[in-house]
Amino acid sequence: MTYASGRHFLQIPGPTNVPDPVLRAMSAPTIDHRGPEFAELGRELLRDIKPVFGTTGPVIMYPATGTGAWEAALVNTLSPGDKVLCFETGHFATLWQEMAHGFGLEVDFVLGDWRHGASPEIVAEKLAADTAHEIKAVCVVHNETSTGVTSRVGDIRAAIDDADHPALLLVDTISSLGSIDYRHDEWKVDVTVAGSQKGLMLPPGMSFNAVSEKALAASKTARLPRTFWDWQPMLAANERGLFPYTPNTNLMYGLKEALRLLYEEGLPNVFARHARHAAATRAAVRGWGLEVLCLDEREHSGSLTAVLVPEGVDADKVRAVILDRFDMSLGAGLGKLAGKVFRIGHLGAFNDLTLAGTLAGVHMGLVLSGVRIDARGMDAALEVLQSD
Repeated sequence: MTYASGRHFLQIPGPTNVPDPVLRAMSAPTIDHRGPEFAELGRELLRDIKPVFGTTGPVIMYPATGTGAWEAALVNTLSPGDKVLCFETGHFATLWQEMAHGFGLEVDFVLGDWRHGASPEIVAEKLAADTAHEIKAVCVVHNETSTGVTSRVGDIRAAIDDADHPALLLVDTISSLGSIDYRHDEWKVDVTVAGSQKGLMLPPGMSFNAVSEKALAASKTARLPRTFWDWQPMLAANERGLFPYTPNTNLMYGLKEALRLLYEEGLPNVFARHARHAAATRAAVRGWGLEVLCLDEREHSGSLTAVLVPEGVDADKVRAVILDRFDMSLGAGLGKLAGKVFRIGHLGAFNDLTLAGTLAGVHMGLVLSGVRIDARGMDAALEVLQSD
């Protein structure tokens, strides 16, 4: 690798850059996680995390990555043999339904092209046909990290309501929470799954379930095995600001600071900033003469943009050139998109100049890789960034 001075550009769609104030907060001495000082911190965080989810209900925090929170959502609400409706919107949606299969659930997996989100129309069709109410849950990835496609959860909730169906709604927000507008209560989501390492601007290692009253009721009859993931002992300990096993003490210091930064900027401003940076990125991609993977204008992600490379170009080789020459990491294509796309992360602790530098690095890397692009792509992005 070419010698590089300055900071590494980490432009993958998570883990994201951790802001310096969050890093400093995490460096505080570890305290007794059974003591009164920690209990005060726990009560504060369990209260203050709620607005990010758009909920007034309980949020459960696990010392685990987002995959653990996926599992927690399933095992606390479902029983062996239950039927769930899932959508193939990308790599992570595929992994979630594989996990459901592994627990002995019956999965109706709606195949997709990885360029569109979960279809509210198909939700309506499937649930209307399910007059026996065999479908117990609808599982949706809000923002598919592998594709840069955001499913319209509000429309999916409307489809469930129109069908007058009792299915639970389980939603993965791992790469959208804190970056894209999300409304757990308003959209009547039953379990929201999230992780620490993206919009919350923390290292990996903390994950979350926001849960509805309906989900809590389901947990009392669910029969999938659970011990570590069980909501009930968590909620009982959380009443005192504590946890039934060792929590991520120093990550919790970081979460307190990350929430302060988000609320100081204001969540509507955070969402608008992400949408603006996403628009500038798409302007650059299209200006270069390349194609954005997401095909529906309503479903473009504010967190990342997946870029299709031309036929005959290896996206991983482009990424390797950019890493070697400019010390910048871009996201790889995952699953059936391997070698066909690269992903530009523009979420978390991010500003206009960081995006301009990111896009300049992508521009130069494409040229050095022999990809023919229109130089006006950068101008198109800068026009968006310079606008009010």
